[in-house]
Amino acid sequence: MNKAELIDHVSARLGGRRQATVAVEVVVDAILREVAAGGNVGITGLGTFEPVDRAPRTGRNPRTGEPVPIPGTRAPRFRPGTYFKQVVADPGLLPEHGLAGARVSTSD
Repeated sequence: MNKAELIDHVSARLGGRRQATVAVEVVVDAILREVAAGGNVGITGLGTFEPVDRAPRTGRNPRTGEPVPIPGTRAPRFRPGTYFKQVVADPGLLPEHGLAGARVSTSD
């Protein structure tokens, strides 16, 4: 599923593509900004988005075999939560009705 497909899926529940687009874009923006600033974003039942610092290291040029210094970098990481791991391993754990990761009642 890509971003457009996610928006289509959310729009079916929110009642409109415009509202769904705004909702998805706001969530993605919040995650990007927080992790870029060095913070973590934990979503219960899903997982944690966090920045990680990679130490500088020495690589090898594949053609010559010479050592090449690789500078340290900062990269994003996603660590899936326990529930996410469980339902991926056994999709039968997903509820037949309602939202899989909801913490509040969403029935109308």
